[in-house]
Amino acid sequence: MGGKSSQPFLSITVMANLQYSQSPAQFLAAQDHLRKMLRKTGSFSPPPDNKFLPKNNHSPFGDFPDGYNVPKKTVETEFKLKETHEASQAASHPNVHTQKGNGSGGQTSSLKKGKEQPVTAPPRSGAFNRRHIPPSEFRRFYDRGDLPISISHVSGGRIAWKVPVEQLDYHHYLPIFFDGIREKVDPYRFLALQGVHDMLEQGGAKVLPVIPQLIIPIKTALNTRDPDIICVTLKILQKLVTCADLIGEALVPYYRQILPIFNIFKQKNFNSGDKIDYSQRKRMNLGDLIQETLELFETTGGEDAFINIKYMIPTYESCVLN
Repeated sequence: MGGKSSQPFLSITVMANLQYSQSPAQFLAAQDHLRKMLRKTGSFSPPPDNKFLPKNNHSPFGDFPDGYNVPKKTVETEFKLKETHEASQAASHPNVHTQKGNGSGGQTSSLKKGKEQPVTAPPRSGAFNRRHIPPSEFRRFYDRGDLPISISHVSGGRIAWKVPVEQLDYHHYLPIFFDGIREKVDPYRFLALQGVHDMLEQGGAKVLPVIPQLIIPIKTALNTRDPDIICVTLKILQKLVTCADLIGEALVPYYRQILPIFNIFKQKNFNSGDKIDYSQRKRMNLGDLIQETLELFETTGGEDAFINIKYMIPTYESCVLN
């Protein structure tokens, strides 16, 4: 009886260990596989995001020449006169003329009542709508073969670095990998996220001088307003401020570029009622992730961090002073 009752507990423990041993890139790949399985059962149907993603190349060797492109259907924009357009008084009764003073043309004023315009609600601002995802420099460099990485299919998928990470030029490679965190298509997403985490873990003091070059890729990823990309960027920011000393203080002058999107999505929590919200366990809840990131910014950003966060996000309350 004791052996049988311990089996479920052991299986749960093993699953938990496997979950926490996954890298962030492996976790996203597993999430995509789970979404595909749920989509087949009909219980989960996310909106298509193909219109937001950048277009892929025609082939692994690049785009085809113009003469070899697949012909596309052309849309006729020339205006053609139809019979309904000729249903006027002049066309239907060519010999009948309107007497002077009976027509509606040429008058300076008219007593004719115009059409009533329907009263509509004001349009939505669209603050939470997703934006177009611009193609990243990481995609271009990887397609050209300029990055010293390849996929290692051993132990669940890792990056095989052709050069030791400690010997990389961080001023050149780290901004390129950060530019790829907004990718949503593999292998670009997997390689970019795993490369960023490997470089931050082994970078040490090399990361601090590169901070000004990372602001534009981070801002571009946040401005897509895609919940998946924002969650990935928040986790990378948490990893960034904790990977070495003084990085939190170095980010304080750039809060004006990073925090506006935080202010928009700060209250973006899922109201589950009495149901279970699995995004909390998977750390995919935007509101919670933003609160965690802001608290890390305050604790690692020095004495000027809170007042700068409060200036950009007035609803934020200090976790140190309170």
